[in-house]
Amino acid sequence: MEVKTSLLDNMIGVGDMVLLEPLSEDSFIENLRNRFDHNEIYTYIGSVVISMNPYRALPIYTPEKVEEYRNRNFYELSPHIYALADEAYRSLRDQDKDQCILITGESGAGKTEASKLVMSYVAAVCGKGQEVNKVKEQLLQSNPVLEAFGNAKTVRNDNSSRFGKYMDIEFDFKGDPLGGVISNYLLEKSRVVKQPRGERNFHVFYQLLSGASDDTLKKLKLDRDFSKYNYLSLDSAAVIGLDDAANFRTVKNAMQIVGFMEDEVQSVLQLVAAVLKLGNIEFKPESRSNGTDESRIKDKNDLKEMCELLGIEQSVLERAFSYRTVEAKQEKVSTTLNVAQAYYARDALAKNLYSRLFSWLVTRINESIKAQTKARHKVMGVLDIYGFEIFEDNSFEQFIINYCNEKLQQIFIELTLREEQEEYVREGIEWTNIEYFNNAIICDLIENHQNGILAMLDEECLRPGTVTDETFLDKLNTICAGHKHFESRQSKNSKFLTDHSLPHNCFRIQHYAGKVLYRAEGFVDKNNDLLYRDMSQAMYKAKHSLIKQLFPEGNPAKVNLKRPPTAGFQFKASVGTLMRNLQTKNPNYIRCIKPNDKKASHIFTDTLVCHQVRYLGLMENVRVRRAGYAFRQAYEPCLERYKMLCKRTWPHWKGPAREGVEVLMADLQVPADDFSYGRSKIFIRNPRTLFSLEERRRQCLQDLATLIQKIYRGHKCRSHFLLLKKSQIVVSAWYRRYAQEKKYQKIKSATTVVQSYTRGWQARKLLRELKYQKRCEEAVTTIAAFWHGTQARMELRRLKQEAQNKHAVTVIWAFWQGTKARRELRRLKEEARRKNAVALIWAYWQGLKVRRDYRKFFRANAGKKIYDFTIQRIMQKYFLGLKSTSPPMSPVDKSWPARPYRFLDGVHAELRKIFHHWRCKKYRSQFTEEKKAVYKEKLEASEIFKDKKALYPSSVSQPFKGDYLEITKNPKYQKLNSSVDAKVLLADVVNKINRANGKGTARIFLLTKKGVVLADQKTGQVKASVPLPDLASVSVSTQNDGFFALKLKEGSASAIKGDFLLSSERLIEIITKLHLTGATAADSERLNIDISDEFLVQFNHDKVCVKFIQGAARNGNGVSCKRKNNRLLEVSVPTTA
Repeated sequence: MEVKTSLLDNMIGVGDMVLLEPLSEDSFIENLRNRFDHNEIYTYIGSVVISMNPYRALPIYTPEKVEEYRNRNFYELSPHIYALADEAYRSLRDQDKDQCILITGESGAGKTEASKLVMSYVAAVCGKGQEVNKVKEQLLQSNPVLEAFGNAKTVRNDNSSRFGKYMDIEFDFKGDPLGGVISNYLLEKSRVVKQPRGERNFHVFYQLLSGASDDTLKKLKLDRDFSKYNYLSLDSAAVIGLDDAANFRTVKNAMQIVGFMEDEVQSVLQLVAAVLKLGNIEFKPESRSNGTDESRIKDKNDLKEMCELLGIEQSVLERAFSYRTVEAKQEKVSTTLNVAQAYYARDALAKNLYSRLFSWLVTRINESIKAQTKARHKVMGVLDIYGFEIFEDNSFEQFIINYCNEKLQQIFIELTLREEQEEYVREGIEWTNIEYFNNAIICDLIENHQNGILAMLDEECLRPGTVTDETFLDKLNTICAGHKHFESRQSKNSKFLTDHSLPHNCFRIQHYAGKVLYRAEGFVDKNNDLLYRDMSQAMYKAKHSLIKQLFPEGNPAKVNLKRPPTAGFQFKASVGTLMRNLQTKNPNYIRCIKPNDKKASHIFTDTLVCHQVRYLGLMENVRVRRAGYAFRQAYEPCLERYKMLCKRTWPHWKGPAREGVEVLMADLQVPADDFSYGRSKIFIRNPRTLFSLEERRRQCLQDLATLIQKIYRGHKCRSHFLLLKKSQIVVSAWYRRYAQEKKYQKIKSATTVVQSYTRGWQARKLLRELKYQKRCEEAVTTIAAFWHGTQARMELRRLKQEAQNKHAVTVIWAFWQGTKARRELRRLKEEARRKNAVALIWAYWQGLKVRRDYRKFFRANAGKKIYDFTIQRIMQKYFLGLKSTSPPMSPVDKSWPARPYRFLDGVHAELRKIFHHWRCKKYRSQFTEEKKAVYKEKLEASEIFKDKKALYPSSVSQPFKGDYLEITKNPKYQKLNSSVDAKVLLADVVNKINRANGKGTARIFLLTKKGVVLADQKTGQVKASVPLPDLASVSVSTQNDGFFALKLKEGSASAIKGDFLLSSERLIEIITKLHLTGATAADSERLNIDISDEFLVQFNHDKVCVKFIQGAARNGNGVSCKRKNNRLLEVSVPTTA
C-alpha cells in the first residue's frame, strides 16, 4: 500500500508561509531562521520557492532525492527546488504549457546554483538515448563556458554572475530536450578595465594564465605572473576553494562538447590575451608646435605583441590611439587625443572587445545547442538575473539592474494575481478584489517615452553642445520634481532642500524594495558607451577572422554616420522583449536569499535577511496569496487526510469525495465563513482553521495508534502462546522419533559387526585356496617354459651350421666366375688396341695426303670459313635452344631464357621484345568486345586509384559486373527500370549518409549515359536524379573505406538540397564508370576525382567537413561514421594489419 504524505507532516516551523499565523515580518523572519537552523533551506509561499544559501554542501540533491520528487504532487513532500522543477516539467510535458522559471536574488544568494539544480533535475527525469543525452550534455556544458567569461569574484560571492541569462530549453512532444536558446543581458563590461577593491576580473583571465600550457602561453605571448597585467587586481587574485587551472581544463572540455572547433577556441584565447595586452599600453603627453597636447605610447612592445595576435598593422592601431576623426556629412575633421582621451579610448576598446566576444560566444553556443527540427517545440525558460542592488555608491549599472527588477516585480504581481483569479474562476469561487501596491508608477517614471528617466538620458546624450552629468541631473530636477517617487536636493520640492542625507550631485528613487540613492556621475558616459569610429575601422582591418565579425561597423564600405543606440535604449528594448516572452509562459518563481555577508554556514543575520525579504516583496506576496483563501486542496487527498475525524467517513467513504468532505466539515462544525467548496477543491480561508484540523487529526492519530498498539499486543501474545504450544508438540514428536532412531541404529550397528566378521572369515578361507591353486599353475608353466627353450636352442644351432655350409659353396663359385671374366676382358682389350692402331695410322696417312694437295688453298681461306662455320653453328644451336626453352604464352609472364654468349645481347633483347608483342597480339585476338570494355575500365581504374587509394588493390581481382541487381530481369524493379529513359550502365545498392547522425540509409544507385538516379530500396521510388553535366567533382579518401561524395555545380537545379555523401563496397567500379561516362556524355574534360582524407560537403545551406581518421574496429564493425557537431562528420576507418 502506498504511504500518503503531505507538506504538513513532520513540519519544522511552517513549510508554506501562506499558513503562517500570525503573519508579521518578525514571524516571517523567525520561521526562516527556525527552518534554516534545521537545514531546511527551502520554504514555500504558495507556488513560490524561497531558497536560503547554506554556504555548504547538503545531502539533499542525490539521485535518490530526484526519484523521491519525481512525478509527485507539489505539496506532497517537504519544500524543495526539485518539487518546483518537477511541477514545471510535468505541466510542460503533460499539459502542453510553456513554462518559465524566474530566479531572482542579490549577488551571493545562490541564483546560479539554483538554475544548475533546475537544469540537472530536468536532465535527470527526461528521456534517455544517444541523441537526447548528447543534447542534455551540451545544454549542461554551456554553463561552465558562460561562467568562465561572465562570472567573477566579488566581495559578496566568489562566483558572481555579472550578466543576466535567460535560457529557453526546447522539448519535443515526449518531453525529451531538443536544444535551447540563450539570451544575455547587460554584461558588466566595466569590470574588464577596473575592479573594486577585494574583487577580481572575469574568471577566464586567471584560468588562462593558471591552466594553459607553457607552449600555449608562449604562442599567446603571455606570462603566468598576474602582476604583469594592469587589468588584473592583485589583492584577491587567488581565491580559496577555486582551482583556476582545473577550471580552465573544464572550460576547454566544455567548449569541445558544446561544439567549438579547435581554431575557434584558439581565436577566443587570442582575443582574451589581446585584452590583457591592451591594458598594459600606457601613454605619455607630448606637446605640439601649435601648443596642443597629444598622446604617445610609452612602450610599444605590448602594442606590437597585441597587433601580432590580432593581425593588425601596428601603425594603424597606434594612430587610432592618437587621433580621432569626426565625420559630418561630406566633411572629415581629425583631432589629436590627449593622454586622458587616449586612456578612455583604450579602455573603451577593451570593454567593447570583451563584451562583443561574450555576445559572440553566446551566439556560437546557440548555433550548437539549437533544435535541429523545424516543428513546434514546447519551451521551458530559466531566468537567472541579478537581484535588486542597493550599495553605498550606486551608479548607472545599479539603476539599470533595479529597473529590470521593477519590471520583474510588476510581472510577478500581475501573474500571481492572474493565477489566483483564474483558479477562483475555474473552481467557481467568488473573486474578491485584492488591494496591493502597483509599481507601474515607478516603471513609468523610468521608462516613459517622453518624461522617463531613460528617455531624458538618451535625449541628453544626443543633444548637441556641452553635455555633462550635471545637465542631465538639472533636467531630471526640472521634469521629475513633482513625482512622488523621485527625490532630489535641487528639485523644487522644499521638503528635500534641507535633507543632508541627499547630496547635491545625486537623486533618489523610491523603489518597491526601498529608497535607492544614485550618484549622477558617469551616467552620460556609460549610457553613451562610445567607441571612436577610428578604433572600429582599425579593428576591422585586422586579419583575424573573428575580429571582422565583432566590429562590422568598421567596414569602410558601410560607414553609417548615425549614432549607435545607447546602452539604456538597448537594455530597455531587451527587457521589453523579455517581459513579452515571460507573459506567454506559465511562471514559476525561486526567490534566493543569502543568510549572511560572511559566506559562512550556520550564520543567520536577521537584518540582512529582513532587507532582502523587503526588496523581494515576499511579505506582499504572502498577503496577496492570503487575501482570498490561505489554503486549498483537492477533495480526494483532503478526505484521505482527515477522514478519521468523522465516524461516517472512517475508515472508508464509498460515495463521491466532495460529499465525504461536506459530511466531514458538517460533523466537525467548522463555520461556513471559514471555507468554500470549489468544483474540485476545498478552499480554507484562515490558517487557524487548517491548524485546528491538523491538531484534531494529530490527537485522533494518537488515539488510533493506542488502539492499534492494544490490538497488536493482544495478537502478539496469543500468537506467542499458540507458537509455544505448537513448538512443545513438535519437540515431543521429534524427541520420540530421535529415541527410536538411536535404538534402531544400535541394533543395526551390532548386526553389521557380526556380518562383517563372518564375511571376513569366509573371504580369508577362499583367498588361501585361490593362492595355492595359483602357485600350482605357475610351477607347471615354469617347467614347460624351460623345456621349450631347450628345444628351440638345439634347433637354432642346427640351422646355423647348415647356413654356414651353403655360404662356403657360394663364395667358391663366385671367385671362379670372376677369374674367368677377367681373363676374357684382358683378351678383348688387347684385340681392340690392335684394331685402333691400324685405323689411327690410316687416318694420319690420309690427312697428310690432303694437306699436301691443298696446302696453298687452305692457308688463304681456312680462318674465315672456320669462323663462319663456327658462328653459324652457334646461331643454329641458339635458335634451336630458344625453340625448346621459349616461355609460356601468358602476357603477364616476364620470364626469358638467359643469353649463352655476350655478343648476342642486342639480338637477345630484340627477340624478347618481338616475342612479347607477338604473344600479346595472339592474346588480344581472343578478346570479345565485352571483354575489351572490361579491360579498358580496369586500365582506367588503375590510372585513377593506383598508389592513391588503399581500397584499390583488393578490387583488381574483382570483375566489373555493372548490373548487380539485374534490374532489367527482376520484376521488383520493373517500374524503376521503365522510369529510366537511358541504358543502365551500373545498378547497385549504396548507403546514403545522414548529416544529422552519420547513419546510412539504403538506396538503389543507377548510372546511365545521361545521369545518376537514387531510388528507395524497398519501393523503388526515385528519390533524386542528377544529370551528368550537373556533376562538378567526386571526393574520396585515401583509406580503405567506401565513402564518396558527389559534388554538384553551384546554381544547378540538382544542387538545391546540396551534395550527396554515399558509401559502397564497389566504390572503385562506381567511380571508374562515372569517370568514363561523364567524359563521354559531357564531351569535355573528364570528371575531376579529388582524393583526400578531409573534404567539404554542402548540405542544404551549410558546409560540413568530412574527416577520415585511423581507428580500431568497434564491436566487430568496420568503418563507422559519427557526427561530432553541426560542422563535422568523423569517419573512423579500422587500421589494416
